[in-house]
Amino acid sequence: MSISADSEQVQGRPFDPYGAHRDDPYTFLAGLGVFYAPLLDAWCVTRREDMVAVLRDDRSFSARDHNPRPAVALPDDVNQMFRTWRGAGAVAVGSLDPPAHAKIRDVLNIGFTPARVRAFEPTMRAVAADLADRIGDAPEFDFIADFAVPFALEVIGRRLGVPDDYLDRCRTWSEQRIELMMAQGDADHDRLREFARGLMEFGEFARSLVRDRVADPRDDLISELLHDGKAGRTLTADEVAVQIPTLIFAGHMTCAEALGTIFYQQLRSPGGWARVVDRTIPVGDLVEEGLRFDSPLAGMYRTATRDVTVGGIRLTAGSRLLLLYGAAGRDSRAHACPAAFRPGDGSSGHLAFGHGIHFCLGAGFARAELRVAVEVLAARMPDLGLAPGRPPRFRPVFPLRALTELRVTRSGGGSGP
Repeated sequence: MSISADSEQVQGRPFDPYGAHRDDPYTFLAGLGVFYAPLLDAWCVTRREDMVAVLRDDRSFSARDHNPRPAVALPDDVNQMFRTWRGAGAVAVGSLDPPAHAKIRDVLNIGFTPARVRAFEPTMRAVAADLADRIGDAPEFDFIADFAVPFALEVIGRRLGVPDDYLDRCRTWSEQRIELMMAQGDADHDRLREFARGLMEFGEFARSLVRDRVADPRDDLISELLHDGKAGRTLTADEVAVQIPTLIFAGHMTCAEALGTIFYQQLRSPGGWARVVDRTIPVGDLVEEGLRFDSPLAGMYRTATRDVTVGGIRLTAGSRLLLLYGAAGRDSRAHACPAAFRPGDGSSGHLAFGHGIHFCLGAGFARAELRVAVEVLAARMPDLGLAPGRPPRFRPVFPLRALTELRVTRSGGGSGP
């Protein structure tokens, strides 16, 4: 294994996205190529061209182990539950390599075609409008807790067919999964057991939804996967049940996080929210710039299946790589003004949805969801501004990029930090 000049450059001040670099990883990553991060036990890839090369090479890089690993050995009973909560031998589509990947993804894609996304937009708008009504005339509120999270969770819940009274539990289960994936050395074992039991409930809930839709199909994605299929091919009950937690987890968390970035960056920019309300800034451009500027998924892991060279660095088979999608959005080789938030300045080259065969299958759905949320709030709340006070902080849940809160006012009188 070779050590790069970039790795030598960061020795003595290692990349720490949970602590020192939690709020602003990009200043540290600027100019780096491929370097080893001891805290993550992975080779970090920061340049867009290197990431694209990895994501196009499915023979040399496996997605099987693409999620974060706990930084501490889990208790045996917790580890057993964490490995089996989806079901014995069950693998979500994001962790599948060819050829198994295509078999599942081809059917999942039917739920996110442009036609189906367009047909679902009125539901998205209704959810956004209802949340705006619930906020009412409150002079100040937390945009994350009061709008972004419930909007994203309710939208994906309705698309899947999750009963409303289970949405809060789905949110809790998703958080418990994060806690287990990112468990640190000081983790309390009893709490880890609580989280693992929650995941077992999550898996059983998914299987119960599938059993219900097998017997009683409805107008939702789960029923489509079981009964409609593609060219006559559907998924089995077990294949559908495995995907449901991932669709819930990714479908609401990344959307809520993207909304937080979009609104925070625009509210603190010159002209603020008024430039969106008067359509000086097209909503589509704002969405794409938000995704580029601070990707809601900072990165994803891959494992080298053979000796490879990435960014000029020779890596041995088994090496773990972290593709930092967010850093690709700030790559000066790919973007003219990487550190500036400028909607409309060519944000289409971002990797927020990944690339290659694992490109986010719900990208079109997510884009519509983000656009609808902005449009509804521009019409319903034209006077939004940042509440005075300290800038918001990010949660230590890397590689997610989640704001703890975002206080906004309804007077338009707030100003950015």
